[in-house]
Order: sequence, then C-alpha cells, then structure tokens
Amino acid sequence: METIWDCAIIGGGPAGLSAALVLGRARRNVVLFDSGRPRNAVTRETHGFLTRDGIPPYEFRRISHEELARYPSVRIRNTAVADARNAGGHFQLRAMDGLIYRSRKILLATGLVEELPAVPGIRDFYGVSLFNCPYCDGWERKDEPLVIISETEHAFDLVKSVYPWSRNLILATNGHYVLSHEQRRKLAARGIPVYEQRIRALVGTGGRLEKVVFENGAEERRAGGFVSPVWSHPNVFDRALGCRRNEHGGIAADDFGRTSAHGVFAAGDAANIVPPQLIVAAAGGCRAAIGINSELTSEDF
Repeated sequence: METIWDCAIIGGGPAGLSAALVLGRARRNVVLFDSGRPRNAVTRETHGFLTRDGIPPYEFRRISHEELARYPSVRIRNTAVADARNAGGHFQLRAMDGLIYRSRKILLATGLVEELPAVPGIRDFYGVSLFNCPYCDGWERKDEPLVIISETEHAFDLVKSVYPWSRNLILATNGHYVLSHEQRRKLAARGIPVYEQRIRALVGTGGRLEKVVFENGAEERRAGGFVSPVWSHPNVFDRALGCRRNEHGGIAADDFGRTSAHGVFAAGDAANIVPPQLIVAAAGGCRAAIGINSELTSEDF
C-alpha cells in the first residue's frame, strides 16, 4: 500500500527540523525534504541559541539529524521539492528526483533568500567579518571599528541596533540617499560619519575586513561590520496551494502556523522575516508541529 505521510515538511532548516522532532515524538509519520542549501551556509558560528551558543550551522544540522534518527517515523530526503499541490483529500508532492509523495498536511519551512548590497567582493567577507544581525554577532564585534553598509531605508535603524555594541561606526549607503534630515542630524550628534558615495572596494584577507575604499578615494580602516540584505521568499508553493501572504511578503500564518489554505502550515523565516534568528525559527517550527498534530488528532478522533 502506498504511504500517505501525516506531514510533509519542505525545508531542512531549524524550523523544519524542530517540527520534525515534535511530530516524530508525537508518533506521526513525517517526511522532511532538505535541499542541502541553507541560507546560513556561509556562517561559521550561530549565536543566541541556549546550550548551542557558537555552534557552526553544519554541526547544528548534524546533531539534529542524529536526534531525528531516534524516531523511526521520521524520514529525511536529501532532495528539493519540484511541485506541491492539493490532490483532493491529501497533498501530492513531486521531488526533484522524480519520486511522488502524498501527505495529509504540508509544512512550508523554506526560509529566506537574501540579496546583499551591490558592493564588489562583499561575499568574500560575509559570514566572517560582515554580518546582518547584531543580536547574533554583535558581541564578537564589540568596541571594534565597524562599517554599516545599507542601501535601504533601514540604514538608520541598523546603525541604532549596532550602536550598543560599538560606538566606533561609519555608515556607507553605497551611492543611495536613504537618510532623512533628522536622521543625519542624530548621526552627526553621535559622531557617526555618513558616506553616500559608492564603495570601490572592501580590502582584507581571509574574509577579515581591514579597510573600506570609496569611489572618491576616501578610505576607512574597519575591522568588520553589518549589512542590510534585501530579503525575499523563495517559496513558490504557497500560491499554488492557495496561501495568503502577510505584510512582510511572507506566508500569512497564525500562532500555530495555520495558513489560509486548509492543511497547509508555515513556520520559520518563510512566515516571519523579523528577526531571522535560528532560535526564533526553531520555536516557530515547534508551534507549527503542535498545530499540525492537533489538527490531525481532531480529524482522527
């Protein structure tokens, strides 16, 4: 007889892994699809997750898979999902390897895609000395001379966020004019220079930033910094499944991950952009798993 899974989880990040653990412990048959291309692959350490502070992402993933292996009803498939649709009474998923899976519920935990500012060589430093979240990496950068690189209207907010960790800051908008007069005044009052010309080069070795060079020839010695990525959702399944989007562009979901499409749940960064932290995503996966199990139980009772 063909297996109909209780839940198919699309996404093997912290939200998907957390949901698989909770559902496995609830004795649910779960298949988790992991494409093996996590957003935080460039990150050397993740912080702010109690008992796992400073753990490399690949090690977090390895431990998670090891723990999930204790539960025989959980299966991990190392492939992406090509298509997911409502097949009437259940959902049908087609994996990239061509295999077809059927499930009673779907959890979308596909995360985010980030586009970094258009600065030459920025990827060489990202995850080593340039980061996006001060709550994740501010402690390691405390009191260092830092650059804030942002081309968006969130530039001033990012400076404010980083300020408690270091007062030695410059803001580089890379040719964009994103500050109001009042924001400029506040930055000037705190001695934070603003560079609105484009960045010609980031200089350093081994991912360690040493200097920022601007098009007008100005240079600033910096030991690292923070950037404002533009976030987008890679999820193409939510529209096909009939899910509404929220004001952030993510999948609209309630506190237990229920979306506007019956039987479809969402968790982690796929449903909530702010803040994009591992522990927040994992918590979202846990809540969604409880919602999924409750719905399955109600249908079975």
